[in-house]
Amino acid sequence: MSKDMKALEKKLGNTMGEFKKFILKGNIIDMAVGVIIGGAFSKIVTSLVNDILMPALGAVTGGASFNTLKYVIRPAVLDGAGNEVTAEAAILYGSFIQNIVDFLIIGLCMFFMVKAIAMVTARFRHEEEQKEAPAPAGPTAEELLAEIRDLLKEQKETV
Repeated sequence: MSKDMKALEKKLGNTMGEFKKFILKGNIIDMAVGVIIGGAFSKIVTSLVNDILMPALGAVTGGASFNTLKYVIRPAVLDGAGNEVTAEAAILYGSFIQNIVDFLIIGLCMFFMVKAIAMVTARFRHEEEQKEAPAPAGPTAEELLAEIRDLLKEQKETV
């Protein structure tokens, strides 16, 4: 085997070792779990927006469906049989509005989740500090007696 191949193998081995350490860190696993839960949460929010909020908003706005809102730049071209020859060119701003609502709801939910987690974490930290911090030790009987003796000495000297 050539010298270059051995150097490449060594470099690849080192890189794979570093990758293994990187992957097995707890932070990466936590992040992967977060991404998976985030994907599932995104589906729930999308369903909330598409199936509950947008129909309710459509009812308030007179039955307008946001998914169908668009600005047609160039209409579709049909042949004599009614088949589409050239597709329509349109700006689908209704879909964009719906995605903005999705984003705002996800952002609001994440804000409240982070706020709740911070409150719980702060409470646990406070409880741990309460447990860890022992009550300040008062002076012992000997220390009190020594202090009284010293005060009496000072009082005698000043008289």
